[in-house]
Amino acid sequence: MTTPSTGKSRRLRGKRPIPTADQDLVLPEKQAWQALAALVVGFFMILLDQTIVAVAAPAMMEDLDADFTGVVWVSSVYLLCVLVPLLFTGRLGDRYGQRNIYRVGITLFTISSAACGLAPTIEWLIFARAIQGVGAAILMPQTMSVINRVFARDRRGTAYGVWGSVGGLAGVIAPLLGGFLVSAAGWPAIFWINIPFGILSFVLVTLWVPEMPRHARRIDALSVVVSLLGMSSLVYGILEGPRRGGDWFSIAAIACGITLMSVFLWLQTTAEKRGTEALVPLAIFKVRNFSIAAFSISTMGFTVASMMLPTMFYLQEGLGMAARTAGLMTMPMMFVSIVFSPVVGKLCDRIHPRILSMTGFGTMGLSLGALGIVMLRDWGLTAFLISMFVMGVGSTLIWAPNSATAMRTIPPKFMGAASGVYNTTRQTGSVIGSAAVGALMQAGIARPGTSVEDAMGTALLLPAAALLLGFASVAAFRSDLDKHQRKELAIVEKSEAAAEQPAKRDAQTD
Repeated sequence: MTTPSTGKSRRLRGKRPIPTADQDLVLPEKQAWQALAALVVGFFMILLDQTIVAVAAPAMMEDLDADFTGVVWVSSVYLLCVLVPLLFTGRLGDRYGQRNIYRVGITLFTISSAACGLAPTIEWLIFARAIQGVGAAILMPQTMSVINRVFARDRRGTAYGVWGSVGGLAGVIAPLLGGFLVSAAGWPAIFWINIPFGILSFVLVTLWVPEMPRHARRIDALSVVVSLLGMSSLVYGILEGPRRGGDWFSIAAIACGITLMSVFLWLQTTAEKRGTEALVPLAIFKVRNFSIAAFSISTMGFTVASMMLPTMFYLQEGLGMAARTAGLMTMPMMFVSIVFSPVVGKLCDRIHPRILSMTGFGTMGLSLGALGIVMLRDWGLTAFLISMFVMGVGSTLIWAPNSATAMRTIPPKFMGAASGVYNTTRQTGSVIGSAAVGALMQAGIARPGTSVEDAMGTALLLPAAALLLGFASVAAFRSDLDKHQRKELAIVEKSEAAAEQPAKRDAQTD
């Protein structure tokens, strides 16, 4: 096993030596922002592809002669393949370097995007989307890990604010961009556009993101296998359960998934006794703000992944709009995100996280519920656009504060694991939301005498309710500087020191 060099220092792109594994790689301000800019290009792409398909769904159904279930799986298989490996891929960056793993992920994502654009059948498209999801899962955790290592502590809030805002912006710009692309060049264009940006991201990361100190971490192969099997079984059961009518097979898949994930947790508690390191160090959950943020972001993932499909079907199938026109209806939400995201990012370092987060979850939850009622009551486009505007305000106040609060105080050596967990909970919410709202949509459409407007409006009330759970959870956020938070960090740092012992024993053995 290789260990970090402590006697010799290599040169970092001719500018500065790579520090040892025990040091932070804090870059000068300009270089740190360049690194973040390179990373968020790919992060924006993978989140854009999570929701942009909703706009193209009607065109895909017609062009590929697909049914509603097939189109739902185009979205769902992507979510599944992003989620399943995340606990593992977060650790890969710690072991082999975040820059290297990111470049593998963006390459796979870009190539599979081309395959999606060439798809002649719905089955081909679903398979290519699965590969695309794996690429997204590989690169996603690396973005958060790098931020905490290249930015000074007092600038991480702003950096995470930008990162989170990019995530929110991807969700709101997807309908507009998707509508334009589908109308101008057909549904394959939503995948072709990834190719030049994927190449750009690869080049920028190579130029601007430095090599990180690689911790000599052992990858617990047994935990990896159990987590992959457990998450696959659980997510498959959740996604297929509604379509199969909750039959014995889907219930068995969920039960098997829960059992395997319980075994996975046991493996994490016994990792040290087995002479290895936990894939997910459970000590990170002793940081109160991280645990709360990991849950609350799952409610946002639930919402973002599920709200655009019924919204686009309402506008296109219910009101008869073209894809481009339907995309334009989300302009108010996009406008608010672009204007206010930079401001909110800066506020993350100055205002108590509870204030920003509660305002965001409460505002978006109420406005999304109002949007559902607008559809049900047919209150017109003015009320629709007002709801979209207010949702943009809420979304902007969620992404940045939540991600900044979650990761700001996590020690650098736990960055990969914490990033993997945070993204896993968000994607878990996305998968559950996609399945639940998709089932509601199908049930509503199948019900005799139910209009498209009523079916889609009813479906939107579920993600609105999920956001209210997020609102309740973030009410328990603490200030980063209070005495409870300092005590939690001391516990984590003690656990961090204990986690290094297996690697040190290996180094002595080697």
